[in-house]
Amino acid sequence: MRTEMNSWDHWVEQALSKLEALQLLRSLRPIHLSQSNSEPEPINTDDLEVFDEMCHWDRASVEVRISEATFQKWVKDIPSSGDEYIHGYKETHDKVGASPQQFQKLLLFSGNDYLGLSSHPTISKAAVKAAQLHGMGPRGSALICGYTNYHRLLESSLADLKKKEDCLLCPTGFSANMALLVTIGSVGSLLSAHERDSKDDQVAIFSDSLNHASIIDGIRLAVRQRSVKFLVYRHCDMAHLNALLSCCTIEKKVVVTDSLFSMDGDFAPMEELSKLRKRHGFLLVIDDAHGTFVCGKNGGGVAEEFNCEYDVDICVGTLSKAAGCHGGFIACSKKWKQFIQSRGRSFIFSTAIPVPMAAAAHAAVIVAKKETWRRREIWNRVKEFQNLTGIAITSPIISLVVGSEEKALEASRHLLRSGFHVTAIRPPTVPPNSCRLRVTLSATHTTEDLRKLTTALSRCIKLHEVGNQSSYKYSKL
Repeated sequence: MRTEMNSWDHWVEQALSKLEALQLLRSLRPIHLSQSNSEPEPINTDDLEVFDEMCHWDRASVEVRISEATFQKWVKDIPSSGDEYIHGYKETHDKVGASPQQFQKLLLFSGNDYLGLSSHPTISKAAVKAAQLHGMGPRGSALICGYTNYHRLLESSLADLKKKEDCLLCPTGFSANMALLVTIGSVGSLLSAHERDSKDDQVAIFSDSLNHASIIDGIRLAVRQRSVKFLVYRHCDMAHLNALLSCCTIEKKVVVTDSLFSMDGDFAPMEELSKLRKRHGFLLVIDDAHGTFVCGKNGGGVAEEFNCEYDVDICVGTLSKAAGCHGGFIACSKKWKQFIQSRGRSFIFSTAIPVPMAAAAHAAVIVAKKETWRRREIWNRVKEFQNLTGIAITSPIISLVVGSEEKALEASRHLLRSGFHVTAIRPPTVPPNSCRLRVTLSATHTTEDLRKLTTALSRCIKLHEVGNQSSYKYSKL
């Protein structure tokens, strides 16, 4: 019996051969950008400035200001479009003697900039330098003219980080999941030798019930190809997944899961998934959006943290969270990369990320790896929050389930008045009566920040009655 990865290698090779015969293979052709007609000088990563501790600019990643008019609307739970800021700006600048706009300073506890890299000067300088040299770079999809040596360098650094053979950049993490799942869904139809799909041609996708919307929507599109069967297993329930896998007679199996769940803050059971992968021979795909750069000694993510990097076949990630930049990626084999860039519509038909963003993201990969103190600090904040509240949290994502929308909104308003930006999460993001405060920690928060936050929290919710927990078991595709 062929091993799982060899089986999928074989099926992907067959699919690529079919695409080649149909003349549908697509290739990336990087455009080299330089100041002159000479070859561009390679970027020396040793020249990138890194720091051993938090500096004053790091606080910009967690300190924000909003106009007084907007603040008052938020406190009264009145929808705000931002127009009040525009009106205030015009009044301040157009009228002689007008009073300057008033602003409220808030401490951000609801973002995803876990390492505080969005305000890092080395990353900003990389973007500025690229913009000064090339503007936004060629504008077009990666298969037309939008793919440059900057994009290729970023892909290479991400492949190294994820211990994968190659990597494909996408405009966003959402589009990365969509492209990958649609591509997986096309395997059956490409290999079908019949007018009507048989079980030999089908692909079975098993999805955790709390997976991200981008995974759900990707599966919805994949299912429309008719060669895909999807099954939802209870959240992190490996016994249920094993039962579904055991009953499934389709040979081509795929399990896809978030590695760190964005609304509950819990980890996928990576060790158990690795064991099931060996037993059932499925393709294991993880969305490591919230784990990349945060988990693992080198910031390689959740798979590195649980020492199972080589058991994960394909890793989807984002550059818009802990990297502090923008964009998505798929770390995979060279064969899978060629397959996705030929069949993943959300990749094929989207404009590539601008060159300055690719340059900034590449700098972020280097900085995140070298400034190890950032990972140390964020996990220190996790321990401190647990000690201050008694809530057994396991990650920087803290889901405080309070129940009704009214309770969640009132708690959010109280925190706003106390100087904290913490958003109430309501349906349809979460089911009715599982509304929550989603608190996220950053390496650039301080111990004193956490003390003030927990004091404010204790005045609006009963901390001993809530917890960082999975509040529901099923989701609908």
